Amino acid sequence: MNDKLIIFDTTLRDGEQSPGASMTREEKVRIARALERMRVDVIEAGFPIASPGDFEAVKAVADTIEESTVCGLARALDRDIDRAGEALAGAASARIHTFIATSPIHMQMKLRMSPDAVLEQAVAAVKRARKYTDDVEFSPEDAGRSEPDFLCRVLEAVIDAGATTVNIPDTVGYNLPQQFGELIGELITRVPNADKAVFSVHCHNDLGLAVANSLSAVLAGARQVECTINGLGERAGNAALEEVVMAVRTRQDVFPCNVAHIDTTQIVPCSRLVSSITGFAVQPNKAIVGANAFAHESGIHQDGVLKSRETYEIMRAEDVGWSANRMVLGKHSGRNAFRTRLAELGVTFDSEEELNAAFVRFKELADKKHEIYDDDLQALVTETNLEAINERIKLVALRVCSETGETPEATVTLNVDGEEKSGKSRGGGPVDATFKAIESIVGSGAELQLYSVNNITSGTDSQGEVTVRLEKDGRIVNGQGADTDIVIASAKAYINALNKIFLPEDREHPQV
Repeated sequence: MNDKLIIFDTTLRDGEQSPGASMTREEKVRIARALERMRVDVIEAGFPIASPGDFEAVKAVADTIEESTVCGLARALDRDIDRAGEALAGAASARIHTFIATSPIHMQMKLRMSPDAVLEQAVAAVKRARKYTDDVEFSPEDAGRSEPDFLCRVLEAVIDAGATTVNIPDTVGYNLPQQFGELIGELITRVPNADKAVFSVHCHNDLGLAVANSLSAVLAGARQVECTINGLGERAGNAALEEVVMAVRTRQDVFPCNVAHIDTTQIVPCSRLVSSITGFAVQPNKAIVGANAFAHESGIHQDGVLKSRETYEIMRAEDVGWSANRMVLGKHSGRNAFRTRLAELGVTFDSEEELNAAFVRFKELADKKHEIYDDDLQALVTETNLEAINERIKLVALRVCSETGETPEATVTLNVDGEEKSGKSRGGGPVDATFKAIESIVGSGAELQLYSVNNITSGTDSQGEVTVRLEKDGRIVNGQGADTDIVIASAKAYINALNKIFLPEDREHPQV
């Protein structure tokens, strides 16, 4: 009666399609390891045909992960499927996820294909994917706006062709929970060979209903949910993994399936890791992983919780990992303790040089902060990885003068393509002056779209984690920086974003 609900995480693929959320190969591997520790069933590692970098990232995840299935996305095109099969060749368990649009508007306006042609191409794609793996997933893109009769035809055909999972996406977040649940139930009932495949859902959050639609589908018979950490994803995002998992886990009186295999204590650490790497901060009132998710200010609530936790808490904070942020290291900690604790957090180093670089940063941080927390270590590793991106422009020195009644002034020295250059500027504040001084040297012409500061841990000596979003010629990038000095962290984030702006953009969007 109580079936397993398969959790399919697409943070590394759909989550990465958020503007500015691109991840390096090393960052994808770090997140994949965190997802593996959580015992996520399927990790969609990327879109191998999109670029050589995306191919290498999917390959690296496939070669690293042992316990979870690693999935690669491919359009219903031979070259896409072949590229995905090549990237996944080293996986202990591999899945190819292929898709083609089935809604009238997509077929007419985007694909310019007839329904019969779409059906034929879908079947051909599944058959080709089966040459690489027995685990093939098919998605009729924009299924939420597709005609049910045509969906039934397509699903029956692709299951006959060998698809073991059929995923029903609400690609544009158009559906309502009751409507979407009824669609899933109708498809399971009407498709003759429905018992030969797992029905899955992939919901977007344009109307704020991604989780609600996903759960409605589960109640109607879906046994896989595609979701992302923190609900990360293009536009308004995807169904949040943490919300789906904890809803099913908490309401076992309602759901005829379970997520008992998921290690929920890894949710908060994984959420923080994704936030740190992508620069997308988690709002304080975010369910499950927000800083206020288990906070009580009302006197009535506090009194009730003290008497019996269940009066106002339907979950335990410890069950989702809120107690996992342990202070373990300080300025007297040695290299072995540093390496061991990072290994426990899923961080390993490819060489002694990488370990040494991270350890030097750790010692510098320990001189500024007496207590080093796990979140500090995660940010430190992210900062170290950013060095690989910050090749053209590097911060050499920064001096800021800010006092009451005077206009702040910043003097910046940068290394630009091996040559040191200095610039000075005034601004409305020390950060504004710093950014203007950097621009006086670089002259990027990029427009600042977002400036965000978050504390990594508590206390006045906490590191500040800064996210800067720049836009130039329609391209959007996020830059990140961390330091106990907010102005320095801001300069690092701005420079990181500039370095990304100057990198060639060779990614192909899967919807194009």
